[in-house]
Amino acid sequence: MTSKRFIDLSISIEADLPSDPPDMIPKIDYTDHAKGAEQMKTFFQGVKIEQLPESLGWAIETIQLTTHSGTHLDAPYHYHPFMDRGKRALTIDEIPLEWCFNDGVLLDFSRKADGERITAADVETELDHIGVVLKELDIVLVRTGADKFWGTPEYLIKGAGMTRESTLFLLDKGVKVVGIDAWSWDRPLPLLAKEFQETGDPAVIWEAHFAGIEKGYCHMEKMAHLDKIGQPSGFKVACFPVKIKAASAGWTRAVAIIEEYC
Repeated sequence: MTSKRFIDLSISIEADLPSDPPDMIPKIDYTDHAKGAEQMKTFFQGVKIEQLPESLGWAIETIQLTTHSGTHLDAPYHYHPFMDRGKRALTIDEIPLEWCFNDGVLLDFSRKADGERITAADVETELDHIGVVLKELDIVLVRTGADKFWGTPEYLIKGAGMTRESTLFLLDKGVKVVGIDAWSWDRPLPLLAKEFQETGDPAVIWEAHFAGIEKGYCHMEKMAHLDKIGQPSGFKVACFPVKIKAASAGWTRAVAIIEEYC
């Protein structure tokens, strides 16, 4: 017999956490059941609150956030208007669904220091170490350990990050969707900004994202619990994004699905 184990790889969207730049921090207005009962009086003229079950109505939340809040899937359009060396970049509502449910591969780089580069050689060595040969449409997840700092200001500067060459290394294998448990697929943006100020080299700016200009791909950011998967391969990943017209990203409830034999 077999059973399926589901591992939630997503963070919750929460209000007022300092783990995003100030203008990206979500705000949530909660309408509880008591307030909902008052609203129902407007919709159902003549109803009395005591006529509702336990004098309570509906609960509703009003949320202000960006498409890049919480665990989300970035579309190629986020990186540039063009992908695949000149084709119009896909927006999130155009992402093929077959990209978003495939075999998963977990690469563990939690040993690397914050802001350190994950190079193509690092990726190749790790694949050899875990005995995995990438195939077309595999979903590659990169663990940095940054998710342990979610909810704190430190999260913005935690974790190693991918580079242009390591991203293209994966894309050249036919990979279309990748993900990371840090704020960005690139190295932490504050560290990139500091490096640019020190060197003046524009090649450090968003280099892994900009790899999508050459080859279109999607990446998930702000993932979590990659350590709970417990194996480098032999699992599925589901990461269908919310369909937002012409948008650069969509929120996703990313899940790892492991087939277990009883």
